Amino acid sequence: MRELAKNAARAVSYVCVLPALASFAIRTLVIGKDRALEGSTQFLSLVPGIPGQYLRRAFLSQSIAHCAPSATIAFGTIFSKSGARIDDNAYVGPGCYVGLVHIGRDVLIGAGVHLTSGRQTHGTADPTRPIRDQEGQLTLVRIGAGAWIGSGAIVMADVGANSIVGAGAVVTKPVPDAVLAAGVPAAVVRQRS
Repeated sequence: MRELAKNAARAVSYVCVLPALASFAIRTLVIGKDRALEGSTQFLSLVPGIPGQYLRRAFLSQSIAHCAPSATIAFGTIFSKSGARIDDNAYVGPGCYVGLVHIGRDVLIGAGVHLTSGRQTHGTADPTRPIRDQEGQLTLVRIGAGAWIGSGAIVMADVGANSIVGAGAVVTKPVPDAVLAAGVPAAVVRQRS
């Protein structure tokens, strides 16, 4: 019975986001997919509670590379790259910013986490030109299955499966599997075994 209710809620959510998807499609033609995605997710991020979670998931399943039907996207979370992927049972907490990231199965992302599109999203080599005019290099950041990213962390590099990134940490280099990493910049504190 519970699964039937969830399936009905998913179907209703898809119908409810059809206007947002139509607007997204039109704006994609004018301003590009990533900018259109960011604007749409800003709007949908404001819907509270479980209805908001269903609406965000329904929209994202049609607008990013992959969003699993069992993923949870909390209030206030904004996506900026259509190449993002969210696998089964992943949880993205409130107030997060998600770039070009693959969030693995059973990952927990705490509140206020920034998952960037790598370490070089902006070019900085030419001091005579404004940074915003210099092309950066986007990199897919992978968060391994079962990882937990603590609140307020900034993640610019891969995080291994079953690893923990401490609250407020800044990940600038890849974190291996099954470790606890913390600090600025994040460093391995101990193994989880």
